[in-house]
Amino acid sequence: MGAMAPVTFRIATVADLPTILALLADDAIARSRTGYSVEPTPAVRAAFDEISAASDNELIVGELAGEVIATLQLTYIPGLSRGGMRRALVEAVRVRADLRGQRIGEQLMEDAMARARARGCGLMQLTTDKRRADAHRFYARLGFEASHEGMKRAL
Repeated sequence: MGAMAPVTFRIATVADLPTILALLADDAIARSRTGYSVEPTPAVRAAFDEISAASDNELIVGELAGEVIATLQLTYIPGLSRGGMRRALVEAVRVRADLRGQRIGEQLMEDAMARARARGCGLMQLTTDKRRADAHRFYARLGFEASHEGMKRAL
């Protein structure tokens, strides 16, 4: 296989929304969840607009040869614990299925960590579904530790 063109990372625009939703949809676990949508419904568009307008949220996309092939959401959280340390929360990490295994996810996460450091964060955290063994290995390889037990409750 030849050398891959460089992947570039940027803040998502509304034009990216259908591709981001397709990336999120290419996941059986995500498709099984309540509220799953492949269309930019009014609620999804409102969420995108809220993320885009919030100074503490970034929706990042990775592009290869001008095509969006990866995404994640990054939220910056101020906190009183740990001496007032800011932290970054990463969610909805996806790389297009046919491009997985080529270290694009690693590049995406490295970009997210650099953004978090630039925003003064001393910690990055995430949750990953217990059924995602491949994701667990991926995050461990990047230095993440399963230090806490995550919990969720529908409201």
